[in-house]
Amino acid sequence: MSDLIGVPADYSAIVRRAMNSLFKAFENFSEGTLIVDSDARIVWISERYAARFGFTDTRQAIGLDCEAVIPNSLMREVVQTGKPILLDVLENGREPLVVTRLPLEDETGKTVGAVGFALFDEMKSLTPLFSHYSRVQAELIAARQSLAQARRAKYTLASFVGTSAASLEVKRQARRAASVDSPVLVLGETGTGKELLAHAIHGTSSRASGPLVTVNVAAIPDTLLEAEFFGADPGAYTGAQRRGRAGKFELAHGGTLFLDEIGDMPLQLQGKLLRVLQDQEFEPLGSNRIVRTDVRIVAATSADLPALVAAGRFRADLFYRLNVLTIHAPPLRSRRSDIEALAYAILEELCAPGRGGHGRHFELQDDALRLLASHEWPGNVRELRNALERAVMLSDTERIDARTLAAFIGTVVQPMPGGVHDGDARASHADAHAGRSDSYGQAMADFERRFLGDALRATGGHVAEAAARIGMGRATLYKKIAALGIDI
Repeated sequence: MSDLIGVPADYSAIVRRAMNSLFKAFENFSEGTLIVDSDARIVWISERYAARFGFTDTRQAIGLDCEAVIPNSLMREVVQTGKPILLDVLENGREPLVVTRLPLEDETGKTVGAVGFALFDEMKSLTPLFSHYSRVQAELIAARQSLAQARRAKYTLASFVGTSAASLEVKRQARRAASVDSPVLVLGETGTGKELLAHAIHGTSSRASGPLVTVNVAAIPDTLLEAEFFGADPGAYTGAQRRGRAGKFELAHGGTLFLDEIGDMPLQLQGKLLRVLQDQEFEPLGSNRIVRTDVRIVAATSADLPALVAAGRFRADLFYRLNVLTIHAPPLRSRRSDIEALAYAILEELCAPGRGGHGRHFELQDDALRLLASHEWPGNVRELRNALERAVMLSDTERIDARTLAAFIGTVVQPMPGGVHDGDARASHADAHAGRSDSYGQAMADFERRFLGDALRATGGHVAEAAARIGMGRATLYKKIAALGIDI
């Protein structure tokens, strides 16, 4: 004892007693305890902890690597770093354990092992933590499942309805494209099903289990396209996320990247895309690191790419790199024999529960079918769907005739004397368009103006809502509104 106030002169005995008592206390109220050496091999384990992992005798676990006894153990990390992990959740296939891990040091401060405790006595006080952890885990799993589902092919070749020669040829080409890993270029007018074919190619290919990531080039501002494609490191540009962001090439690794409306891609970005196609590597924006990628490209456009190449607006070398396997999606007027089957497939979808048809069963009369077959359909399947959807929503009867449809496709059907409708819809359609000299481009612009105007009026002029309803990017809709002079 010291000469002062009876305080011990040597504390080492008390420290040893305290450490011994502390270890016994932890060992008594914990679910399990173990000690590992400098190689993370188990030198001691409590009976309850050994039994939890299938060992009837603690001696069976002695000398084994900690990971061989306790899956997902981080004791080796504690030994290697010399840093404790004071509170952690150990996933072990049963209920998760709250664990603490502490390094063991010798007299010189060198880490010679580690001790771990699986706590259980404070479970009640940790209930809020477990509840939050469980909820976050469930939300994370649901988000991953939802994201994985969103990046799966939504359509198959069976979704491309039709048995005409043109349709069968397209399906044959798509199956051939799915059997190889080369880039695919899908050309065709708007509304011909280019995206559907891209989904079908991915879903039939060897990459079907990988992600299908879509980029609508026309819907993204030019200034953001590079980051959208290649990602960005933290602080790469004003407004960049703190943690950076992954680009579409990285997200599509092992799968397919669908580049819609590639004809609208800026020239500067075309060169970078060409490099990725050739080298299968890229640098994220604001970074010097190289990222390797394994991505199959399917590109689509309604633009005339050879004309853009001739005009200097699309790189010839990129066009040749993409134009390995080319599929021409035929316009609807080139496969008129498919229109009836297409119309009924669309009606069936529209009448599904929760859609505008409210479970009704619509039937197209013969004159309505003739009218559909005679129309030129500048908007292709998208225009056909629009006409049928409007007819379903506004029709008072489930029997749709030519007069009902005429109001939605710009054709007037004159009644026969005595109130009988003219059965030859094809003739009336031809008469209604006789003498017109509109070009295809003008007809297409008129259709888009009418279609987009209807969508905007239906949403009270809300551009974002209208874009979502018709499946168009908001930026693209704004461009269309300005180009077509649509009032909102």
